[in-house]
Amino acid sequence: MNKSLVFVVMILIFLFFQFNLAYGQKDATIARTSKMADSLYKAKQYAEAGKSYSALAEMSDFHYQKASAYYGLACSLGLARQNEAAFSTLQKAVKAGYAKKSHILSDPDLASLHQLPGWTELVNSVPEAKRVLNADPAQAKFITTDIHHFWQAYDQALKDTLHFHQIMKRGYFDLASQGMNDYMGLKVSSIDYFVQHIRSAPAFYSSIRANSLKVDTYKPSFLAACRKLKSIYADAVFPDVYFVIGAFTSGGTVSDRGLLLGLNQSCVDSTVPLGELSPRLRTRVNPLYTLPNLVAHELIHYQQDGMKRDTTTLSFVIKEGMADFLAELISGAAPNPALYAWAKGRERAIWQKFKKDMYYNRYGNWIANSQQATADNLPDQGYWIGYQICRSYYQQRADKKKAIYEMLHIQDYQSFLAESNWEHTLSALSSGP
Repeated sequence: MNKSLVFVVMILIFLFFQFNLAYGQKDATIARTSKMADSLYKAKQYAEAGKSYSALAEMSDFHYQKASAYYGLACSLGLARQNEAAFSTLQKAVKAGYAKKSHILSDPDLASLHQLPGWTELVNSVPEAKRVLNADPAQAKFITTDIHHFWQAYDQALKDTLHFHQIMKRGYFDLASQGMNDYMGLKVSSIDYFVQHIRSAPAFYSSIRANSLKVDTYKPSFLAACRKLKSIYADAVFPDVYFVIGAFTSGGTVSDRGLLLGLNQSCVDSTVPLGELSPRLRTRVNPLYTLPNLVAHELIHYQQDGMKRDTTTLSFVIKEGMADFLAELISGAAPNPALYAWAKGRERAIWQKFKKDMYYNRYGNWIANSQQATADNLPDQGYWIGYQICRSYYQQRADKKKAIYEMLHIQDYQSFLAESNWEHTLSALSSGP
């Protein structure tokens, strides 16, 4: 290789690392600023909190994030009695998509704005975001337009890599469905982070294209799960389901828009190479055939509004494990077969470790904890624990439909654990490794 070519390669490598460093710094700054804003607000240092919320709004790429940051800023200004500034900032939040009218009206942080000229007009302009409570499983909608937009933009971006970010923004993010806007705002820190991830795994993304475009063929399976849920839980409702390409930060979540699925985490088969993904990201990959089970899991979350809000780790794992267990009832299997296979023989060890955390707020040790994952310590073991508790409860009850209703309306998680008889069931299992 001649010296000039070596020099060019070295420059390209330098630019690549500088590019990734800049992206990493921006996302770290966003995370740090968000945490700082919330901490200052809780400490009642409203002027300083407002500065952080203002900075966060300027940095945010997504409407959901920007609207939330502006709303936090408006609340901070309202509590600091800067009413005019708070009002104009609230207008920005509404313009960015903040759509919780009832919360605006009842929020004591904004009470000082109620007498301002224009308050009623502003509140009346807010389109209250409500869950679509469709009770008919036959009317369930499965929205895949974002997947098609992604591949169209991706193909264009590969032809002009210098403008990859701009092309993805114009062809994917600017055309986003309402569900995709929520998913990105809830689960992805920035467009930069998204682009960095997508560009880091070209072979992976090339290989999942065909599988991702098969999602429409699974609609009969999705509908079958919806019908099954209605047959065992009469109060079931069926939100819209959105499929998007994310940044490997969430396989699925929910918002007032509906169920939001990061399809690229559930597109794997034996032909998909995983070498470009870190060991942590490989733990977040699911086979394509589990997609109906994942949709069913998120569908159960949408039914859990009747459960008491709690901050104990026990409550979190019961909610997630219940979604897995009921997903199995309506779709045939839980979404993460690898986790359940791995846990066999380790039941006692997992439970003894969990008992140290279950009455504390230590969610991060048991759910969405891929940062802690190793080959001998898979992430999301809380799903398995909650599944076992819920299955045991269900098996104890003669009236299965009543059991499901009771599960979806838990008010006391400690009592539910006791009534499940799970620990007695565990005692019959072998001690494992």
